[in-house]
Amino acid sequence: MPPAALDPQRTLAELKELRRLTGDELGAQRVAFTRPWNVARAWFREKLQALPVEVHADAAGNLWATLRGESARELVIGGHLDSVPNGGWLDGCLNVLAGLEVLRRISAQHAGRPPVTVRLVDWADEEGARFGKSLFGSSACSGNLDMEEARRLKDRDGLGLPAVLREIGVDFERVKDSGRELARAAAYLELHIEQGPVLLDLGLPLGAVLGTFGVERHELTFHGQAAHSGSTPMNRRKDAFLAAARMAEEIYRITDRHGGVCTIGSCTTRPGIVTSVVEECRITLDQRHLDAAALARMLAEAREASERFAREGGVRVAWSRIWRIAPMPFHPELIELCDQAIAETVPRSHRLPSGPLHDAAEVARAGVPTVMMFVQSLHGISHNRIEDTREEHLELCVRAFDRLADKAMRWIAR
Repeated sequence: MPPAALDPQRTLAELKELRRLTGDELGAQRVAFTRPWNVARAWFREKLQALPVEVHADAAGNLWATLRGESARELVIGGHLDSVPNGGWLDGCLNVLAGLEVLRRISAQHAGRPPVTVRLVDWADEEGARFGKSLFGSSACSGNLDMEEARRLKDRDGLGLPAVLREIGVDFERVKDSGRELARAAAYLELHIEQGPVLLDLGLPLGAVLGTFGVERHELTFHGQAAHSGSTPMNRRKDAFLAAARMAEEIYRITDRHGGVCTIGSCTTRPGIVTSVVEECRITLDQRHLDAAALARMLAEAREASERFAREGGVRVAWSRIWRIAPMPFHPELIELCDQAIAETVPRSHRLPSGPLHDAAEVARAGVPTVMMFVQSLHGISHNRIEDTREEHLELCVRAFDRLADKAMRWIAR
């Protein structure tokens, strides 16, 4: 059994305390670089004062707590305190507060001097809610942040990201200096609510995460011909909407063949009036898969289908890439350790990929062995005030995550 110093109920109480402090009737309001986020960080720093840790913010505004060990090699535990507007009470902060409890247990068991150095990081602006760019702090630390793109980002009030960072003492031009924080990282662990229904549908509380999906995101524009809706026979129309609409069913057939997920998230038409055949129809297509080859096939098949539908409808189609990120499989030995930690805590584990992106993917992209653990989400819902997880499952995930940390420390020290 884990040492008595581990107290999952304390984590649950702190989650509720943070909810009262930085939420309202609409949900969590800890948008990065806003007052509630600053309040949450000050509250978190107070919690850290009871531990023999060194606390500092790095060049990108990520907050680090370091418990020095016998070895300089580091186990890093990460999460994020920021939320989307009107967000759920667990997304992000569960990672940080469970990590805090694990840090307490390690410190108590090893009299403040564990066999390896253990660090807890609160990544800055994982959600990207204010500036529309997710994983800011972790991508700066991994070296993958697109500086030109980030330099142009503005919030809804027209304030630029560099100016807002300056207000919290961060020099935008030096944010990638934060990469030195990972110089001795030997393993990275992250706990998160699943945010989807897989574990819920299986009736399982916990799962080991295989990696994060790669994403292909494109805009497709079908070009037809505007014509009067009353005088144009159906067989004479060059209807851009008809060709685009056929993609809706096709993307489900593509996932039937290859797995993964595909989503048409938006559709706009021009001229957009009831008395005209659609001349132009734009749709957005988001495709995700853990396997790079399968993702490439999904993209190729979607492109081929769009060209076929356009040809059959007498219209044209053009593709424009919005964004792309490669799949990021996690470390196989750490996945195995995560599976073992879960199986020692509950009757059965399950391995599953993550559709959403997480800071863990950026750390893995930097070459640090990485794994995530998921805990079941009720309703399969996140980024919503109804986001929830059973309290007994929250306690179980803290226990399992603590076991994983213990296994990871031994793995690093071997």
